[in-house]
Amino acid sequence: MIKRESYMNKIRGFIDQPEVVKIITGLRRSGKSVMLELIRDELRERGISEKNMLAYNFEDMSLRDYKEAETLHDYLKEKADAIKGRVYLFLDELQEVANWEACINSLRVNSDIDIYITGSNATMLAGEYATLLAGRYIEIRMYPFSFKEFHIAVKDNSPSLPLQKEFNLYLRQGGMPFPISFGLNEEDTKQYLRDVFASVVIKDIMKRNHFRDVDLLERIIFYVMANAGKTFSALSISKYFKSERRIVAPETILNYLRACEDAYLFVKTRRLDVPGKKLLQVSEKYYMADHGLREAVYGNNERDIELISENMVCMELLRRGYSVSVGKVGDREVDFVADRGEERIYIQVCYLLAGEDTIEREFGALAAIPDNFPKFVLSMDEVNKSRDGIEHRNLWEFLLDD
Repeated sequence: MIKRESYMNKIRGFIDQPEVVKIITGLRRSGKSVMLELIRDELRERGISEKNMLAYNFEDMSLRDYKEAETLHDYLKEKADAIKGRVYLFLDELQEVANWEACINSLRVNSDIDIYITGSNATMLAGEYATLLAGRYIEIRMYPFSFKEFHIAVKDNSPSLPLQKEFNLYLRQGGMPFPISFGLNEEDTKQYLRDVFASVVIKDIMKRNHFRDVDLLERIIFYVMANAGKTFSALSISKYFKSERRIVAPETILNYLRACEDAYLFVKTRRLDVPGKKLLQVSEKYYMADHGLREAVYGNNERDIELISENMVCMELLRRGYSVSVGKVGDREVDFVADRGEERIYIQVCYLLAGEDTIEREFGALAAIPDNFPKFVLSMDEVNKSRDGIEHRNLWEFLLDD
């Protein structure tokens, strides 16, 4: 089991702070349940008795009678009152419980309970009841395995696999933890990822948003998969559908896209005018939270390696705590403007710097930025091509960095 220290480091400081509810969010099957178990391991190492821990997964049918705030509250309160000392409560996929915030807030106020929650939909923190927890919770966004975590997991199962083959496997398979940790072959992995995709579509998008047109949803998802990392808008998707003799309003498409974001299937990056330092209110870019899902249901990751490489970098920046925008400098585009506190970096991603035209395009966009923040070009090239104060990095090395 991969320890996922980057997430544990964010959580440790809040352990034994019952006034703060710890909420772990992210794509279904991205490792949130395992994260709860890792926290329990940490508590065991600190000498906390198993008797003081209560754990429930709300996808378990045996809990079907406790999916309302009042009934769940009374059940958990009774369990907690029977335990001597502080209680550590772990609630997995709590978005299945209606008005869960009211239950959690009451337990937090009236009992000595340290609470840890997971959820697979962003709307669980956007409702009217979420104000009950305002300022009293931290959200830790969890993502599928990074290439570094993938590398560690693969080395446990196949220590002699060359790095090139590891990267090619990650390119096709993505970072969903289960198939990697259990060494599933590629066909079994594809089937597992198709099942995950179907679960996200049905449970976290269709059912939660009361959508009925699953065909339309899948068409929109496939359009985004085909154009991940490319600039487009709901209007451009609407025009594409019109060319295929299907009329869909841009607002409808926008609602479906938002629902996919809320289910953590996609992440959206806004466009930033770098010299003017303002967000542009036109077309955005979408990236896949896990590119392995794209391979499983759409395919062509190897053919679209430049697109997938850019996707990997976007997700890696988010894992490292950056907020990410797409930069615009005049008529040039910068793949990523990444901000973290007072820190900013600019990144261009390219599969290979194959010729002078490509080098000029990638380095020229960064050279046009009128500030002194660090600038990087990432590619698969192993020869360092840094120039004009812009650092060239090998993509693997960047992804494996601490």
